[in-house]
Amino acid sequence: MTETVALVTGANKGIGYAIASQLADRGVTVLLGVRDTARREAAVAKLHDEGRDVHGIALDVTDGATIAAAAAEIDSRFGRLDILVNNAGITGDGAQEAGAGGLAEVRRVFDVNVFGVMAVTDAMLPLLLRSAAGRIVNVSSSVGSLANMTAADGGYLADMPAMLGYPVSKTALNAVTAQYAKHVRKNGILVNAVCPGYTATDLNGFAGFRTADQGAAVAVRLATVGADGPTAGFFDDEGEVAW
Repeated sequence: MTETVALVTGANKGIGYAIASQLADRGVTVLLGVRDTARREAAVAKLHDEGRDVHGIALDVTDGATIAAAAAEIDSRFGRLDILVNNAGITGDGAQEAGAGGLAEVRRVFDVNVFGVMAVTDAMLPLLLRSAAGRIVNVSSSVGSLANMTAADGGYLADMPAMLGYPVSKTALNAVTAQYAKHVRKNGILVNAVCPGYTATDLNGFAGFRTADQGAAVAVRLATVGADGPTAGFFDDEGEVAW
């Protein structure tokens, strides 16, 4: 088998769907990891109709049983995994605002955005280690940048309320990225975090000014970078993002 095999979580819509589409356009066999059966099948059918080599795979990043089953299915069908894009994520609701006492909401956000990434990555690592050029891309956000959070004038986050869920989960995700990069550096697997920018998706009520295709581009670039590419980095379209 010579094709490149990629798994994209949360790939039925928005940035995840665009990442899957763009990877498939590069000749990659793409597995759409989606928890909802109807949405998964609809996304696969649409991409198939457009001539792309994609396959659906049941995957809920908060459900260990589906994660294990997905890894077993990939092993059985392909024997390895070359690219893992951890895209699935949630923003959470207003209960995560600092001082609101919404720890349950914070835990819900972390369960998807941080622990879900760890669980999926751990399950897929044995398959990635069989790849000649393993790549892991974690879809993060510059709202998780400590440099942006602590800017004296508030920076572009000045109008954003202090929240303990979504932005902090992305800070944690960046640290998780660095730790996995450290763990697999000796194996030649490159691990990076990316910020897609303020992209119009249902996560923000389509308020963003970038398209999903624009937001996906940086993830696709890092997912297909050569052996001389970076690892343990945080990037957007313009280059490195401050931690």
